[in-house]
Amino acid sequence: MKNSNKNGIFRHWPAILLGAAVAVILIFAIFTYQVNETELAVVTTLGRVAPESPEPGLHFRWPYPIEKIYKFNKRNRVFSGTEAGAAEEMLTSDGKNIVVSIFVVYNIDNPVLFFEKATNINTAEQRLNDWMRGAKSSTFGRFAFDQLINTDPAKMKLDEVSEEILKEIAPQAEKFGIRVSHVGINSLNVPGKITEKIFERMIKEREVKAQVFRSQGEKAARDIRTDAQKKSVQIVAEAEAKAREIRAEGDAEAAKYYAEFKKNPELAEFLRSLEALRQILRTRTTLVLDTDTPPFNLLKADAMSKIGVSSATEAQTKTQDK
Repeated sequence: MKNSNKNGIFRHWPAILLGAAVAVILIFAIFTYQVNETELAVVTTLGRVAPESPEPGLHFRWPYPIEKIYKFNKRNRVFSGTEAGAAEEMLTSDGKNIVVSIFVVYNIDNPVLFFEKATNINTAEQRLNDWMRGAKSSTFGRFAFDQLINTDPAKMKLDEVSEEILKEIAPQAEKFGIRVSHVGINSLNVPGKITEKIFERMIKEREVKAQVFRSQGEKAARDIRTDAQKKSVQIVAEAEAKAREIRAEGDAEAAKYYAEFKKNPELAEFLRSLEALRQILRTRTTLVLDTDTPPFNLLKADAMSKIGVSSATEAQTKTQDK
C-alpha cells in the first residue's frame, strides 16, 4: 500500500514542479515591477501618489489594485502643435500678416508633478499647444515684418524670436513637470494675396536696380566713346601737323635744288641723263646703241668736259654744304 502511494507521488512530480514554477512566476509578476533606463515611473498606493519616483531597476510592490504603476518615456519628444494650432496667421508689430508654425522639443522632467498636473501625454500636449499659440501671437507681434521675412539674412531676427518664445513657454511647462529645451520655426510665410503684392514689390525693386545699372553702363559707354573720339581727333591733328612739317621740309629742300638747277641748266640736264643711265644699266642687259643718243652720249670721253663736270661737281658740293 505504501509503495503504491510513493509511486503515485513520483508519477505526479512533473506536474507539481510545473505548478510550483507557475506560482513563483505569478508571485514575481504580482509583487515586482521593472523600470527601464529610458523610463520614469509613478507609484500610487490606494490612490495616493508616492512623493518619489523609483530609480531604474527591479522593485517590489503591493499587488494591483493596492498599488498602481504608471510609466512614462523620458526621452525627448518633438511637438509641432495640434492641427488647429500648427500654422496660424499672426500680425507683426507694423500690422502685416504672416502665417507661422513652430515646434518645441520637450521631455518629462518631474514624473510625479507631470502625473498630478497632466496625467498623460495627450493632456500635456494639449496644454503645450495652448502655450505655443499664446507665445507665438505675443512674440511675433513684437517684431516688424522685415525682421522676419527679408532677402538679407543679416536683418532677420528669427533666433531672437525662438529665444523669446522659449522664455515664455518654459516656465509654464515647468509647473507641469515638463522641460522645454528648444523652440524652432517650422514655417514662416505670408498669405496668398500678400505674397502676390510682395512679389510685385520685389519685381519693381529689381526693375529699378536694373534701370540704374543700365543707366550707369550707358553713361560709361558714352564716356568711353567721347574719350576715344577726342583721342582720335588729337591723333589725326598731330599726324596732319607732322605731314605738313615733312612736306614743308621737302618743299624747302626741293626749292634749294630748283634754285641751283635754275642757275645751271646744264647741270640739271646732266643729272637727269645720269639718273636715266643708272636705271638702264641696273640690269645685265647688252645694248647696241648710238653714243650720240641721250643719255648714252655721256659715255663719250669728251662728254664730261662739254657739260662742265667740274662745275656740276662743285655745284653739288656747295649744295651739300648748305
